[in-house]
Amino acid sequence: MLCLNGLSVSLDKRESGSDIDFISHAHSDHTSAAKSSKHVLASDQTVQLMERAYEIDIGEMVENSGIRLLESGHMLGAKQLYMEDTQSNERVVYTGDFQMQKSRTSNPIEVVDADRLIMTSVYPDPGVVFDDKEEVSAVMQQWVGGALKNGIVLFSAYAMGKAQELTALLNEAGIRPVVSRKICRVNEVYESNGIALDYTSAYSEKSDYSELVSGNFVGITERRDVDVLAHELSTVHGKKVSTAVATGFAKVFRFRTDAQFGLSDHADFNQSVEYIEATKAKKVLTYGSNCERFAENLRKKGYDASPFTGYGKAGDRA
Repeated sequence: MLCLNGLSVSLDKRESGSDIDFISHAHSDHTSAAKSSKHVLASDQTVQLMERAYEIDIGEMVENSGIRLLESGHMLGAKQLYMEDTQSNERVVYTGDFQMQKSRTSNPIEVVDADRLIMTSVYPDPGVVFDDKEEVSAVMQQWVGGALKNGIVLFSAYAMGKAQELTALLNEAGIRPVVSRKICRVNEVYESNGIALDYTSAYSEKSDYSELVSGNFVGITERRDVDVLAHELSTVHGKKVSTAVATGFAKVFRFRTDAQFGLSDHADFNQSVEYIEATKAKKVLTYGSNCERFAENLRKKGYDASPFTGYGKAGDRA
């Protein structure tokens, strides 16, 4: 809980006694407060995505709270939280999920000076290093072009955030992918917010869908059992189906696909250090499931880092 200036703010989860529930972005592991909260703080785009993808009726939105929202670069609508503590004069930032590299489908990250930085990290270890996103994108486009000559290409990607960036990447290569119903719903929110995406729904009744799937095509699905769907497509179309996954976890795990690409919308450890340096933070408070390991690795680098236990009201403001 973040307690300052007379407000108790929960950070990406529902906590008893919170005045405000901050939801940094619309991925499901950050939206647990949305269904029950009476006072939600989130960007308009995040609310739109939650309502469209999860059919959640968002309660009262918080306004004029003295809290500033900053772009995090993670996905459409994803924000960081910034507050100035009137008691200690400290500048406090909570990142939520963020990335330092430029995304095709979200605004770039905003970096401001902070005294206390509350950080999350999906990749808390220095051993995981992401390649330059443009280099990864070029390799993906080249692989897709080759695989398309031999049949159908099927990507597995998160329906929200990754699927849209993948669609934009394919569009740059002149490819119009076929997407699942869920991805289509999310795409429509992106389009309504000015993000141009060219795609066809797998459930479209338009004539161009039939024309598209009569030849070789690229599909994007959120299904994890992509190999099962690939077998079904191969049976129906009588063609070879090449499978691929696009995720930062491709740097950590081996997937049951023909190809895997380390296209991430998170910061790796080195990028987290880059962000800390940019904010000039005096104290780093690590947050989330990897907080212990992340703090330990930051301390090895010489940073004053420890897991977040709260700020204010018996928290770690001292």
